Amino acid sequence: MLRIGITGGIGSGKSTVTRIFNLLDIPVFISDIESKILLDYDDKIRQKVVDSFGPDILSETGFVDRKKLATLVFSAPEKLQTLNAIMHPSVEQAFLLWANNQKNVPYVLKESAILFESGLHKHMDKNIVVVAPDLLRIKRVMQRDGLSLDEVQKRLNNQMPQSEKQNLANFVIENAEDSMLIPQVIAIHEQILSLNN
Repeated sequence: MLRIGITGGIGSGKSTVTRIFNLLDIPVFISDIESKILLDYDDKIRQKVVDSFGPDILSETGFVDRKKLATLVFSAPEKLQTLNAIMHPSVEQAFLLWANNQKNVPYVLKESAILFESGLHKHMDKNIVVVAPDLLRIKRVMQRDGLSLDEVQKRLNNQMPQSEKQNLANFVIENAEDSMLIPQVIAIHEQILSLNN
């Protein structure tokens, strides 16, 4: 069974693309969802986050306030690195367990916003990047997350440029407003299936 990485910058539309793969019966591991579960339910991780970012990062109910955390880490690259160092090993362990439990599938997808930045792409058989024009990405994130232009720009500035991701990827999916996603996904799906033969 092949392990395929999929990534894309904020607002590129990788969630939409992973849903299409899912409709093709390809299991998808979403790193961001796993991170949220770990932040909420893993006491050791929560304690590491509190130790690194202070007790003010907790909400009144004792959970990590993800909005506060995002504001903190996206305003300072070194804080983002600290958070990634806390979360990354546990998310990777969860992925490996999950992947080993997938049966009778030709490949699995691992979605990760920091696939290339973390070096995880080297552990995948192939990698896909989803790209979209910057202005469209900004518009999508502002609408989806209710963020200001400045807040979105800070997040974009903390991510590897799309051009670098494209250079590292085996497959590129263009997700502009006039792009047809389904044919692109099916073409890549068929190419990945052919790798198993």
